[in-house]
Amino acid sequence: MSPTAPITDANPTVAEMEARVARFARLVPTEDYVDSGIPGCERTTWRVLGQPPGAPLQAEDFHLNLVRCEPGKSAPLHNHLTQEVFVALTGRWEVFWGPQGARSLVLEPLDTVSIPPGVSRGFRNVSAEPALLMGMASGRDPGQINWPAEVRAAALAAGVRLP
Repeated sequence: MSPTAPITDANPTVAEMEARVARFARLVPTEDYVDSGIPGCERTTWRVLGQPPGAPLQAEDFHLNLVRCEPGKSAPLHNHLTQEVFVALTGRWEVFWGPQGARSLVLEPLDTVSIPPGVSRGFRNVSAEPALLMGMASGRDPGQINWPAEVRAAALAAGVRLP
């Protein structure tokens, strides 16, 4: 039988809880998604949970980003050694996967998909307006991203250096 959480007298102050809030209006977009420099892959990403200073809220083995794309823009096919979960917050999002990204499905607002570790994946805003997507990844370092040769070639042609 799994242990249950004990009932405690813990009662953080409002100020202590406020320190645990990431206010969207105060988030600063990250610039470390270098693949967003590939034409067609332009997007804005805000880190919310993860490792400071990159993310304002610290979380152990759990990372949460918010992504905003214009219509037709995407995150290119890439791979992590971690599970990744996408939740469509607004708009419609095509999530594609596989060695060439040939398989896909569309997420409507609040639909959620979980991509297993090691499966190449990407996403695209297929709405007629800008839209928001939430991405969550498990593990200590989901930033260890790899891209297939076609994405690396597109990056090179655009003068983008992928690690």
